[in-house]
Amino acid sequence: MKYEQLKKLVLEHGKHYDIDVIEKAYRLAEKMHEGQFRKTGEAYVEHPVAVAAIVIELGLDTTSVAAALLHDVVEDTDITLEEIEKEFGKETAHLVDGVTKLGKIALLTQEEEQAENLRKMLLAMSQDIRVMLIKLCDRLHNMRTYEGWKPQKQRDKALEVMEVYAPIAHRLGISNIKDELQDISLRILDPVGYEEVYNIIQRAGNAQKIVDGIVEEVRGKLVEFGLLDVTVMGRVKSVYGVYRKLYMQGRELSDIYDIHAVRIILNNVAECYNALMLMHDLYRPIPSRFKDYISTPKANMYQSLHTSVIGKKGIPFEIQIRTWDMHHTAEYGVAAHWKYKTGVQGQDNMEDKLTWVRQILESQQDSDDASEILSDIKNELIPDDVFVFTPKGDVINLPYGATVIDFAYAIHSAVGNRMTGAKVNGRIVSIDYKVNTGEIIEVITGAKDKGPSRDWLNIVATSEAKSKIRSWFKKERKEENIVEGKELFDKELRRNLINLADDEYSNFVENLAKRQRLNNAEEMFAALGYGGLQLSKVIFKAKEDYAKMQKDTKPSEAKIKTAPIRKTTSSNGVIVEGIDNCLVKFSKCCNPLPGDPIVGFITRGFGVSIHKKTCVHAREELRDAENAGRWVNAYWADNIKEDFKATLDIVALETPTMVGDVSMMFTSSRVPVYALNARQMADHRIEMSVTIGVTNTEHLTSVINKLTKNKNIISVIRG
Repeated sequence: MKYEQLKKLVLEHGKHYDIDVIEKAYRLAEKMHEGQFRKTGEAYVEHPVAVAAIVIELGLDTTSVAAALLHDVVEDTDITLEEIEKEFGKETAHLVDGVTKLGKIALLTQEEEQAENLRKMLLAMSQDIRVMLIKLCDRLHNMRTYEGWKPQKQRDKALEVMEVYAPIAHRLGISNIKDELQDISLRILDPVGYEEVYNIIQRAGNAQKIVDGIVEEVRGKLVEFGLLDVTVMGRVKSVYGVYRKLYMQGRELSDIYDIHAVRIILNNVAECYNALMLMHDLYRPIPSRFKDYISTPKANMYQSLHTSVIGKKGIPFEIQIRTWDMHHTAEYGVAAHWKYKTGVQGQDNMEDKLTWVRQILESQQDSDDASEILSDIKNELIPDDVFVFTPKGDVINLPYGATVIDFAYAIHSAVGNRMTGAKVNGRIVSIDYKVNTGEIIEVITGAKDKGPSRDWLNIVATSEAKSKIRSWFKKERKEENIVEGKELFDKELRRNLINLADDEYSNFVENLAKRQRLNNAEEMFAALGYGGLQLSKVIFKAKEDYAKMQKDTKPSEAKIKTAPIRKTTSSNGVIVEGIDNCLVKFSKCCNPLPGDPIVGFITRGFGVSIHKKTCVHAREELRDAENAGRWVNAYWADNIKEDFKATLDIVALETPTMVGDVSMMFTSSRVPVYALNARQMADHRIEMSVTIGVTNTEHLTSVINKLTKNKNIISVIRG
């Protein structure tokens, strides 16, 4: 877009803009981007001009337009934020800084860099919502011109839009930007599916012609009743909206009632309910397809009455009824404060509307894993909302997939911390029960000193609940966190064959803690203990450090050359290198099975003990240089027919017949059971330890798969 077109748009918009400030911002952007070109071949400055145009269409203020024009100069040119602030003021500089990426950081992965940039932007957004609005406009124009990117970059950006930016636009209530972002991204990610759905919509009885006819019928009925000051408009559902229902939700085309929709816009709420009555008189309503978002607004401030009806030609369609204020919010979300009200003053009324941003940021205060913000964003911004009730009738709004634990923490942190169980519609449910719209939930609480379980971090869906659980452990169990975190860390070191001498250990963990941007090893252990740091990420970096350390360390002793070793077969189906007719026994610490990689240890007087190569005890022994020569290679022989013992640790929901059901499953599968122990756990669960006979790892896997098909069994782990 050329600047002259932008000036024309400013003048036509009908809102007061300071054209001198906008002109000054453009001249600076033009100067700084001189000689830069986009992949599409156009001068780079045309991109910020196009972004500024979208900002104007949203109705934002002069400061936002200037920031849109300057949003790339700090990142891509030599100008500094201090210079921006000097020329345009602190407010404009803050917006530019919020949209600007952090730049190249020495982080481990691209995901972590993306997470850090997102965290920076959300922090700026929590202080001024215009940061995110400008960023959405920036991303929208980039997606409109995606042809200039390489195919892989197109897919990466489209996926990021689907997972982050479109959900944010939805949560902010900006439906126009959300729909366009989703449609463009779908065209990139699944061009065949996009084309199919587009053609389905067009074939649905000449979509726009049908909508135009319905609009005239509806307007006539409303005018006949005396509702003269009414606006009726039609729309055809977005391609992604239909695609999501057809292919992602697996619904039939005949089950989608809102491909065509009519919007009725009136002056007040009373007229809305009167119009609903008239529509149900004019058309046949479809049962269970009425939603009152006026009395119970969505989390993104959306309000309307929705009803699905059958038209006179037998075509189903949706009717949305709202006031003008509701319509402005539905189309522009939080941006409606600038487009239709008093500009920045609207920021003062947004505290409640940006609660989700603060919750995500607060959840990150107790997490030292930057990339976790991405999963929090995805969980928090799922488009579908669930509305549930307390026993007193209060409405609690939760994201789709939220559990009764999320509900408890949404009421109050003290309720969540003391929670021992829950009732849904008067019936006790499991602690990981996912709530549904319309359910009445009662939280069962225990003593005041009762605290949450660490397992809850893997169950809850909301960042608010995660944050409160972590805060409790961080505050109440500091010493316990350090001990538990160190135990987890040391166990993983052993499992990954990271062998450190006592004098090496301290320096190793201190350096590792600094890589996590923590002050010392104690902080790292505490964060691992309360769940603020993912153990897998720490061990990944530990393996890198250990490999580098091993590479830098020269061997102190020459390796002893040995003669080639013969392979012979023992009588019980295990081949041990260099030993004939040896006594072989299977270690009880790891119970190796045919199919497991194994290793042998020559014992004193008891033959060769066979371990899995991943066995913790075997790895500990390998650290002992004194016994290094007693380890021998071992292999499974072919055609083994014996049964081998394996132990399974099973966690299941508590039911009267659960132990019997598990036992019967083994019996029906002809799997011998040598031992079965069960104990009752908290949270209405049962823990079982079962020793069974299997022929090899494949047989064991099939047994585990059959167990996990039982909906009441939560986990099955080989002991």
